[in-house]
Amino acid sequence: MADYDLIVRGGTVADGTGTGLREADVAMKGGRIAAVGPIAGRGKEEIAAKGLLVTPGFVDIHTHYDGQATWDSHLQPSSWHGVTTAVMGNCGVGFAPVKPADRDRLVELMEGVEDIPGAALHEGLAWSWESFGQYLDALERRPRDMDLGAQLPHGALRVFVMGERAARLEEATAEEVAHMRALTAQAMRDGALGFSTSRTLNHRTVKGDPTPSLLASEAELLGIALGMKDAGSGVIEFISDFNTPNPETEFEMLDRLLTASGRPFSVSLAQRHSRPDGWRRLLGLVEGLAAKGHVAKAQVAPRPIGVLQGLQASRIPFSMCRSYKEIAHKSVAERLAILRDPAFRAKILEESHEPLRSEMAARLTDYDRMFPLGDPPDYEPPQESSLGARARREGRDPREVVYDYLIEGEGKNFIFAPFANYAAYNLDCCREMMQSPHTLIGLGDGGAHVGLISDGSFPTTLLAHWGRDRKRDRLDVSWLVRRQTLDNALAIGLADRGRIAPGYKADLNVIDFDRLGLEAPVMKWDLPAGGKRLLQRAKGYRATIVSGTVTYRDGEATGALPGKLVRGARTVVA
Repeated sequence: MADYDLIVRGGTVADGTGTGLREADVAMKGGRIAAVGPIAGRGKEEIAAKGLLVTPGFVDIHTHYDGQATWDSHLQPSSWHGVTTAVMGNCGVGFAPVKPADRDRLVELMEGVEDIPGAALHEGLAWSWESFGQYLDALERRPRDMDLGAQLPHGALRVFVMGERAARLEEATAEEVAHMRALTAQAMRDGALGFSTSRTLNHRTVKGDPTPSLLASEAELLGIALGMKDAGSGVIEFISDFNTPNPETEFEMLDRLLTASGRPFSVSLAQRHSRPDGWRRLLGLVEGLAAKGHVAKAQVAPRPIGVLQGLQASRIPFSMCRSYKEIAHKSVAERLAILRDPAFRAKILEESHEPLRSEMAARLTDYDRMFPLGDPPDYEPPQESSLGARARREGRDPREVVYDYLIEGEGKNFIFAPFANYAAYNLDCCREMMQSPHTLIGLGDGGAHVGLISDGSFPTTLLAHWGRDRKRDRLDVSWLVRRQTLDNALAIGLADRGRIAPGYKADLNVIDFDRLGLEAPVMKWDLPAGGKRLLQRAKGYRATIVSGTVTYRDGEATGALPGKLVRGARTVVA
C-alpha cells in the first residue's frame, strides 16, 4: 500500500525561500506537501527527478484571464510556463459587478485596454452574474489546470454604481462613494484578493474613450480603500502614468489611502525610453512609502515590454497608412498578395513618411528598436540586429527593409518592438529593478493583448535567461525561484503556497534546467467566434503539479484539472 499520493524523487530542490539548492525527495498527500528529504515510503506515483530542478509552482500576480477563465479550463499560455496560481482582474478592468445594460461597455473596455477580441468576449461570456460574488461563483463551477484568484476592477465597479456618468469621468457623489465602499467590502468578503485601478491615458476602450477610473477623486479611492479595511483583506493595485512634473503629489495621496486603510499596495514600474532614469525616481517613492511602514511594492518585468508586429498580428508598422487601412480587414493571404504588388508597395512607402499622430505610433516605428523575432526568440537582441541597423548597412530606407521583411516567410514573420525596458539595448535596468527588495515580478499579462504581445512566458524568461543564459551577470537560481514563488504568493495573501515544505500546497515544477527555454510565438485562431491569439510554448518543463496532481508532462496537458478558485487569503495547513 502506498504511503503517499505522489513522490518526486531525488531532484535538486529550490524550495522557494532562496536559501540554496539541495537534493531531496518531495512527498505529497491530500493536495499538500507531506515530507521533504530522504523518504523511505512509497508513492502511488513517483517521478524520477535526479538531475532536474524542482521548484514550487510559479505564482503570476498579473494576468487577464477574466473572460477566458469562464469558458476555458486550460489557462494557456501561462500553464505552459510553470504557473500554478494566477491572479486576474488587474489594471482596473474586468466583468463584475455588472448590470445587463452595461455588459457591452465592459467588453469594449477590455477589448481596448487588453486587446482581447470583442467578438470572442461576446460569444464566450455567459453573463450568469451581476455581483462580484456571483462572478466568483461562476468561476468556481469550472475546473481548470491551475488555481485562479480575482481582484475587483475599478472600471466595472464604477460603471455599476454610476452608469453613464462613470464613462463621462464625472466625480462620484458621497452616496456613490458609500455604495462603492459597501460593494468593495462585500467583494472582499466574497473572496476577491484585492482591488485594481487605472489612471493611465494608455488605457482606453476600443472606441478610444478613456478608462472610467482615470480621474477618480481621492475621496472615491479612499472610500474603496476603506471598504477593504472594513473587510480586513485585499491588496490595492495602482496603475498610473505618473507623468506630471511632481509624481510625489500622487504618492502623497497614496500615503493617505494606505494610512487610512492599512492595506498592502503595488504599482507597475517600467523604464520609459523617453526618460530612461525616471523609473528610479518612482521606485524611490515606493521605497518612501515602505519607509513609512506601508507594505508597498512595484511590479516589474524580467525583459523588455513591447509588441509583436506582423501580418498575423493586430498591427504592422504601416497600420496608420491610409492605403493599409483599406485592406486591414482582409485575410493574411489576401493582404500578402496586395502588399507584394510593386505599385501598392510604392504607395504605402510614400504614405509612411507622413507625420505620426500619436506617441505610441512613434514608439512602434522606432526602426532602431525593431528586431526580427527569431526561433528561439531573443529578448535581449543587440542594436546591430535591428531593422534600422540593417537598413544602414544596406544603404536603404528602413521603411523598405521593414516592408520587405513583413512579406517574407508567407507573412508569418514577427517584428519585436520594445517600447519599455530597452533604452540602452540591454536588460541592465530589469536586473536592477528585480534586485530591489521593494519589487515583485509581474506584468506578464497572460491572456491579454492576444494579437500583439506574448508575455505570459515571463516566468520562463526569468529563470532561463537570468539564471543560465546571461553569462556576464547571471543571478542565483534559488533566488530567482523565490521571486516567482514565495515572494509573489505572500504579496497577495496566499501564504499557503510558493514554498516546498510540509503543510504547503503541493504545487511544483520539475524542470530540465539545461533545456529550459522558449519557443517562437505562433498565432492561433482558437478563441470563441474564431478570435486569434498569440501562444508561446516552452521546453524543459518535465512536469507541472497542482495540488499533488500532474497537470502537464513535457508541455502536454494530462487532462487532470485540479485547479480551484482561490477565495481570499490563505495560511499554511499544519
